[in-house]
Amino acid sequence: MTTTAPSDVRPDPPQSPDDRSLTAFGYRQELHRSLGRYASFAAGFSFISVLTTVFQFFAFGYAFGGPVFFWTWPAVLTGQLAVAACFAELAARYPISGAIYQWSSRLSNLSFGWFAGWIMVIGQVVVVAAAALALQMVLPAIWSGFQLVGDDPAPTSPDGAANAAVLGVALLVLTTLVNVLDNRVMSVINRIGVTAEIIGAVLIVVLLLTHSERSPGITFHTGAGGSGLLGALMVGSFMAAYVMIGFDSAGEMSEETHNPRRTAPRTILTALGAAGLLGGLIVLGGLLAAPSLTDGRLGVDGLSYVLTSSLGDGVGRALLADVVVAVAVATLAIQTAACRMLFSMARDRQLPFSGRLAKVNPRTGMPSAPALVVGVLAAALLLLNFASPDAFLAIGTTCIVMLYLAYAMVTGPLLVRRLRGQFTADGTDETGAPLFSLGRWGVPVNALALVYGLFMTVNLAWPRATVYDPAGGHWYFRWFTLLFLGITLVAGVAYRVRRTRAATPEAAAAVPASYA
Repeated sequence: MTTTAPSDVRPDPPQSPDDRSLTAFGYRQELHRSLGRYASFAAGFSFISVLTTVFQFFAFGYAFGGPVFFWTWPAVLTGQLAVAACFAELAARYPISGAIYQWSSRLSNLSFGWFAGWIMVIGQVVVVAAAALALQMVLPAIWSGFQLVGDDPAPTSPDGAANAAVLGVALLVLTTLVNVLDNRVMSVINRIGVTAEIIGAVLIVVLLLTHSERSPGITFHTGAGGSGLLGALMVGSFMAAYVMIGFDSAGEMSEETHNPRRTAPRTILTALGAAGLLGGLIVLGGLLAAPSLTDGRLGVDGLSYVLTSSLGDGVGRALLADVVVAVAVATLAIQTAACRMLFSMARDRQLPFSGRLAKVNPRTGMPSAPALVVGVLAAALLLLNFASPDAFLAIGTTCIVMLYLAYAMVTGPLLVRRLRGQFTADGTDETGAPLFSLGRWGVPVNALALVYGLFMTVNLAWPRATVYDPAGGHWYFRWFTLLFLGITLVAGVAYRVRRTRAATPEAAAAVPASYA
């Protein structure tokens, strides 16, 4: 008979306060907690990626709204700041990966939260595809050799749309590889990319404003191509709505962030605030510095045309190279957020193949399977661009609608909780300070966030023929967003019904008891 010497018995390493917080929600620490405050900020800012999205949709906003579309920027920023403030409160109370799914489930019930997570993760996959398409707006403008398909680089042309898909797939291969490697590698790339993007954005703002051709009063004009003030603002708001999403990614990375209860709320708000300020100034600078507002090029080539025409080829192309970095980092960050959502839902056994999707590589601290799934699905969506150039706008609008709807499925239950007096400011963060709270402003801010989100969801999804099928003959692009959302919901219902019928005690036991 042998005995084990006391020296051979190794107790489990002591948990950090961050890890104990996660344990209280019924989860064990598997992802590597290595992100500091700037890395958390970078996660949200790089998802928003003001350079990527402004360059991608500036031409569209101007084509439909004329100069007055600038005023949709502060309007959308106000609405999204209300949403971000609500999310900041929730990030302080529920520092868990899969933020939208986790928050909605704990504010309402697991079934409702599951649909919020399902819509969100499908939307994130579409956003990955849409972000990768942005390379077409900048690479051919830097060097014509990047136009691998045909001769016309305009994304609204058949050649440009096909080339956008080719460039996008190449980028997805790289971002998928990084999302498999290590979260420290991903964090370094994110931080370097965000730093470069901020520096580039500031330079673009300064150079555009110092090369102004007209006064800011031009922003009160609808322009020759405008469709009336109301129409200009409704459709022109698409650009701002597309830019200012993804700030919740700081909450998405909570399980990999030090002091997440304190860090995530602040980085959610600062990421959106910084992007909102820089983006608004870039839009204004582009309108003021454009060589012409009436030659038609601003509504086709957008800001790439302004940079190369107003600042010269050398400076313009150097700044466009910085935009390429922003596009790559944005695609990486969005794919990472989608991976964490898949991981979080699979960990609760709420998805097909949950065992594989929830598996974390102990060496890298990364869930590899979700990265491959998101990369493949996003690449498949890019193939729509070969069917028609109109797919570019259909994909872009669909992803915004999906995310806005998922956001409303959080702010809605949160408002109900507030009105019932079931949401309080109790608790402290890792430093012992009170958790972030809106206090007495909670109800009005929350109500604004919900009303704004629902209004913009309807506005974006409305099947306008002049927007989604301008050439005619592609009815499915006009109705693409509603069809895609309908298919997503039907697929979700079918899976939930099947899963309920095949439920096992083991699957039920996998769901933490901390859900409301």
